[in-house]
Amino acid sequence: MNMKRLSIISFLLLTAIALSAQTPQQLRQYLPQIEGSTIAEEIEIFGRDNLYERINGAAPLFLENNFQEMTSMVYNFGEEYITIQAYRHATPEDAFGMYASERSSEMAHYPIGGEAQGDEYGLYFFSGCVYVKITSSAEGEQFSAAMQEIGKTLADKIDPEAGYPAVIKSFPAEEQIPYSAAYITRNYIGHEFLKPVYTANYETDGRKFQVFVADGKTQDGAKQILTDYFAFTRQTEPFAEGRLLIKDRYNGNIPAVWKGRYIVGAFDETGKDFGEGIYELLGKVALFH
Repeated sequence: MNMKRLSIISFLLLTAIALSAQTPQQLRQYLPQIEGSTIAEEIEIFGRDNLYERINGAAPLFLENNFQEMTSMVYNFGEEYITIQAYRHATPEDAFGMYASERSSEMAHYPIGGEAQGDEYGLYFFSGCVYVKITSSAEGEQFSAAMQEIGKTLADKIDPEAGYPAVIKSFPAEEQIPYSAAYITRNYIGHEFLKPVYTANYETDGRKFQVFVADGKTQDGAKQILTDYFAFTRQTEPFAEGRLLIKDRYNGNIPAVWKGRYIVGAFDETGKDFGEGIYELLGKVALFH
């Protein structure tokens, strides 16, 4: 292997490590100086075993999304303050999944990190393996501007190329409901074997439904997911790559397409059947092209 190629590989490895393993001290160093404030010297750190001490009932969902460590930092503005909680997860997909699980339709969106939302008292975004929650004790232009400056600086330092996972980007954009994409680590539609799963919501002709991609990691992994699913539905006929119809007695008929490591399907929470046209939409997922 020539030195130039070795240098490129080394750079890529170092970049990957940097994006996934920012230490609490590094995160604090990333914080920008904000006029009229001071950054507290103290950093609070919480792990998987004591996260509940800070966020109580919300901790289990973070753990499901492969939470690793939370760093809490504070800006002081006299009697007011801004708190930053940076939740490091095992992968960028996990950080995105945690962010998406707390997404609110009542908040505005901002071009920060992979996606950001916020209101007068908070700003929330994901970047790399980190999900960041910034909250203010007071509202007003000063605090809103400060939260956005902090968020933009942190997001760019953690991962300047942050965005949706590649699988989510492969979903067809036509008729997709904005800001509906999500990542589920386990128990999609109540089935332990359906994991991990990427989803996005769609609306066509007044009907809302969800498109999902289950990632088996390998072709054999995808086959095992389907084997478990067909065992659950008691469908005994053999199946192969291509179009499938899974007769789920709890979730209605699930049209799906299997190719390689991926299973793409559609789910309607009302249980209403899909027409044959749904397969055309499923076939547009770019993973298949």
